[in-house]
Amino acid sequence: MAAVSEFVPVRRELIKSAPPRPFLIGVAGGSASGKSTVCAKIMEQLGQDGVESRRVVIISQESFYRELCEEEAGDAKVGNFDFDHPDAFDYEMTLDTLRKAKAGETVEIPIYDPVNATRQKESITIYPADVILFEGILTIYFKELRDMLDMNLFVDTDSDTRLSRRVLRDTQERGRDLEQVLATYANFVKPAFEEFCLPTKKYADVIIPRGSDNTVAIGLIVQHIKDILNGNKSGRADDSQEPGRRQRHLSESSYCVPRDDLRSV
Repeated sequence: MAAVSEFVPVRRELIKSAPPRPFLIGVAGGSASGKSTVCAKIMEQLGQDGVESRRVVIISQESFYRELCEEEAGDAKVGNFDFDHPDAFDYEMTLDTLRKAKAGETVEIPIYDPVNATRQKESITIYPADVILFEGILTIYFKELRDMLDMNLFVDTDSDTRLSRRVLRDTQERGRDLEQVLATYANFVKPAFEEFCLPTKKYADVIIPRGSDNTVAIGLIVQHIKDILNGNKSGRADDSQEPGRRQRHLSESSYCVPRDDLRSV
């Protein structure tokens, strides 16, 4: 099996000098594509799961939903607010928090309540880490955020799977009725995915088909993170000119074969 450093591209400046600490990885993909599950499996394979002071941490973009005004909150309760639009996020707070985390500072992450669409008073303390996994639907959408990332992943899951997962999650965990979930998907989630999320696929260094089911892709990413933690940065490829950088589409059958049709998505 080829070493992960042979086909995971990184930016040119990372080759010239040692990468910054922590190493910041963006994990993007559509709603219910399996981003958080992919991150959890990466943590599990690293043996970091459940450890309070971790060298690898996960920060969710969902934590940075902005606070809604009274009218917006009313719309949100009936599924009539677009949480998949870039304007739904507190961009400045996100940027400030990630800058501090990337500088090695301890940061406070807001706790978001998706059932009531509110930000809680409590927060989660994130201590300095070696690797940060920043996951969310638009983690690589904003250029200023994207420029901070050292690697971009895109979890590529088909629309039927994403919709079925969202229906189960929102009806069972968030108390929504089926009609409301389907209306929200048709009116907001699907259009926003096509307009904002899907186009960011071209910025991905690694595309992960089938999400958390793609054990080969996750294993390769885990090995790459281990190399980072162990200080092994040799042999990195330089194909990352943005936009349209060369990408690797990691499937279990042809994970190390460069495909021309994926070099510019």
